[in-house]
Amino acid sequence: MSRSSRILGFGHHAPARRVENPEIENSLGLEPGWIERRTGIRSRFWATDEDTLSGLAMYAGDMALANAGIDRCDIGLLLLATSTPDHLLPPSAPLVAHKLGLGRAGAVDLTGACAGFIYALMFADGFTRLHGKPALVIAANILSRRINPAERASSVLFADAAGAVVIRPCDNPDRGILGASVDSDGSRYGLIQIPAGGSNIPFHDGLDLGQTRMTMTDGREVFAKAVEMMTNCSIGALAAAGVRSHDVGRFVPHQANARIFDAVGRNLGIADQAIVKTIAEYGNSSAATIPLSLSLANQTEPFRPGEKILLAAAGAGLSGGALVVGV
Repeated sequence: MSRSSRILGFGHHAPARRVENPEIENSLGLEPGWIERRTGIRSRFWATDEDTLSGLAMYAGDMALANAGIDRCDIGLLLLATSTPDHLLPPSAPLVAHKLGLGRAGAVDLTGACAGFIYALMFADGFTRLHGKPALVIAANILSRRINPAERASSVLFADAAGAVVIRPCDNPDRGILGASVDSDGSRYGLIQIPAGGSNIPFHDGLDLGQTRMTMTDGREVFAKAVEMMTNCSIGALAAAGVRSHDVGRFVPHQANARIFDAVGRNLGIADQAIVKTIAEYGNSSAATIPLSLSLANQTEPFRPGEKILLAAAGAGLSGGALVVGV
């Protein structure tokens, strides 16, 4: 059993269609600048008719594999964190693994909403340590097809994108996941949801648009609970790792809303310049925002060997978590 794992490669992908705020503000009758003032978002990418979830995931995974310089047949497991698979059945991960030429690697979807990448990376780390095989973790979503265009709370936020990382076994205990903390609060289960499509309300004729699209019942409570959960999980992960907040090289939060991660950063005492922010250009693609941000940050300023990064997310369910990772 390996002592640890390490991140070997990063990848990301966004669709070609860039949607600026004025397009949405005009359609909703909002004053110019309304979206950016409240969310920090200036633009986002939405899928075209030709785009598929498995396609976005494949492109991000391909970039991560190339960045890692690893033989694809060495990958032992693919975990795909998504809330918008190509189909309810079968899972999309085996198709992505096939498109990437991963041979007979294990492949499965995880539906952890905005915290999906945190859980997927944690599970992949356990697989890699136990089996001594590299793993590919991808998070991808096409949320533009789940937005209710008439509902302001969701239509101004959500975006489409994919991000990916490759991890491999490592004997250096200062690399890989150094500390983790996860949390859930099912008493707030209905704050963010797509009501229809599961076994409780199957798809059928007569459903109105609101039942088949994203709804957010109380934006203020979502804000407060996300800040609380991300802060508490981050404190727990830092304590588990024996790392102080000022030792964090970069904080890579879920890009839900700029005001949320700015508040979490202040709560933790992390300098603003240490927070990786991609929301202005890419919006909120749920689970994909953290690996997307990791890949973009590594392109801009490569992670230094030994650098400690903090990842944190919270979202629908409510479900959240944080990881301290040594690069």
